[in-house]
Amino acid sequence: MGVIIGMDPHKRSATIEVIDEVGRMVAVGRFGTDRAGYAELLAAGREHRDRVWAVEGCNGIGRHIAHRLVHDGETVLDVPAKLSAQVRVFATGNGRKTDPVDAHSVALAALYAPAEPGLRRVQVDGDLVVMGLLVDRRDELGRARTQTLNRLHRLLLELFPGGAKRFLSAPQARALIATTKPRDLAGKTRRRIVVELIGELEAIDRKIKTAEKDLAALVTDRGSTLMDLTGIGPTGAARLLADVGDIHRFRDKDRFASWNGTAPLDASSGNQQRHRLSRAGNRRINRTLHIMAVVQLRNPTPGRDFYRAKKAGGTPSLMAMRSLKRRLSNIVYARMVADQNRRDQNRATGPGGQRGNDSDSSATGSQPHTGTSDKPLPGPAINQRRTLAPAMS
Repeated sequence: MGVIIGMDPHKRSATIEVIDEVGRMVAVGRFGTDRAGYAELLAAGREHRDRVWAVEGCNGIGRHIAHRLVHDGETVLDVPAKLSAQVRVFATGNGRKTDPVDAHSVALAALYAPAEPGLRRVQVDGDLVVMGLLVDRRDELGRARTQTLNRLHRLLLELFPGGAKRFLSAPQARALIATTKPRDLAGKTRRRIVVELIGELEAIDRKIKTAEKDLAALVTDRGSTLMDLTGIGPTGAARLLADVGDIHRFRDKDRFASWNGTAPLDASSGNQQRHRLSRAGNRRINRTLHIMAVVQLRNPTPGRDFYRAKKAGGTPSLMAMRSLKRRLSNIVYARMVADQNRRDQNRATGPGGQRGNDSDSSATGSQPHTGTSDKPLPGPAINQRRTLAPAMS
């Protein structure tokens, strides 16, 4: 009889509950995440021969322990926090949130998750892990640059009437501060802090340049052509590859759009048929697609033509942008599928093997086109009990 081991992970502890195939509790436990605690956790799990681990938030707080389990040959499913929260709300206990309750909800969510599309099985790809770490670092550097630039603008406003230009680079700021030499103590202090901030800005810019160079090399070495699409640079391509993982886990472009939040939500009522913007989905990928859309609107691209055609037909600006992002989601999906198929074929044929056909990628192109109307979120899947994966001893 197979079991599911639901886990509520934290930085220094993990609470588990083991349930059988009909949802009855078999065992519970709380373990540390240090070496000794993890060894006890793994030993407790391996007492059950046919087992599947269900870990909440494998892209967040649960990633460290999920990857350790996969490394040790265990089968791990990623349970989204929103899914386990829904189970907890409908359980007895008035939705109270404790570690044992969370572990129970995670286990039940894995047991009764829809068979299609189902929960994602965690797989550790070393290249994607490195890519994810670097793109997270690039995002942190971007936020640090914005904060430093805001501080710089605030002080320059006190030194120069009207302040500095909006889009200010470090060399421009250094040239500007060289034109003033305050004589009062407050002015001298402001100028000194500005010089320090300019130095910090220059250091951050150097780190960003290095990070983007490293990301571009990783994306290219993986055989991805995402950077060929207008509006996707090294950071966007790396974010897509790291967060998506295996693109084939999405059955079609509609599932991918639902996952990244570009598929519209059905908001029809009676005879009124309409859709509204989705606030769900992976917001980091949604942001990547939004940046892609903005870049296309700023350049003479078919994407801009598509947007203008929507507006000319009476579509409001926000809805036209939503339609453009959905089209771009379809294009990104097709490109990633083509890249993955080519990568799989090259891996199968080995060095010197015949390369896969990239006609799907070239036929789809890098720009949207005006065609059929956008599809909303795919219909609900039929809920049924999950068939447990075979044990990995």
